[in-house]
Amino acid sequence: MRAFRVAYDGEDYRGFQRQPHGETVADTLFDALATLDIPFEDGAPVGYSAAGRTDAGVSARAQTVAIEAPDWLTPRALNSELPADIRAWAHADVREGFHATHDAVERTYRYFLYAPDVNDERAEQATGRLSGKHDFHNFTPDETGTERDLTVRLRRDGPFLLVDCIAGGFARQLVRRVVSTVEAVGLGEREPAFLDRALGNDPLEGPDGIAPAAPEPLVLLDVTYPGIEFVVDEEAAESARVVFGERRRRRLATARVAGTLAPEHSDP
Repeated sequence: MRAFRVAYDGEDYRGFQRQPHGETVADTLFDALATLDIPFEDGAPVGYSAAGRTDAGVSARAQTVAIEAPDWLTPRALNSELPADIRAWAHADVREGFHATHDAVERTYRYFLYAPDVNDERAEQATGRLSGKHDFHNFTPDETGTERDLTVRLRRDGPFLLVDCIAGGFARQLVRRVVSTVEAVGLGEREPAFLDRALGNDPLEGPDGIAPAAPEPLVLLDVTYPGIEFVVDEEAAESARVVFGERRRRRLATARVAGTLAPEHSDP
């Protein structure tokens, strides 16, 4: 068995997990593995598992995918059949029966919240209240698996707040709804006391409901497996740095263009 660290820009994908409608990251990985003649069973590579199910638009730096793989299947070999926006960059040989989902003990997501007007002290109050073991049934559309032990950390980086959410696992949209709540408290749109209601037993409905933040600023940053050390393929990692560095430059240029489109105020 071999596990791979995979980075991808999720902007053009309908999420990671395969689904009937729209291209996903897993679809693209499967196509690459099929081209490389990796054996399949019941529609998936033999031994296949993946660490996380990222939503449409969400990106990853350390998505982890495990399969039965020959020794020659390195990150470089895998990248030879992948598009530029999906890059394998490290691997680890793992025990037979390893499962990338169930064997993970910790996942870290980071949200880049554009927050020039957010009050950091109020936002910190919110993260402190949301951290810990809670039933997050008001933060996810899931009806089961809503109890989680969550750590939320904030760091100011210019106009952005970097919101790190760390847990063993996550219910659907949990991170994005936590972020939207932190932002609402930080802006004064919600009072800190709202968090007690949000974490309480009663469902929040109508205007009290919590909508998820946009998916594009969210990244699956890390997945931790005890006793497993990933070997970085330096050539593959450099390929990822070049590809994503160029995508970053293009988006910075696009952002500058967007900033010029609004008409300027005319003199009275």
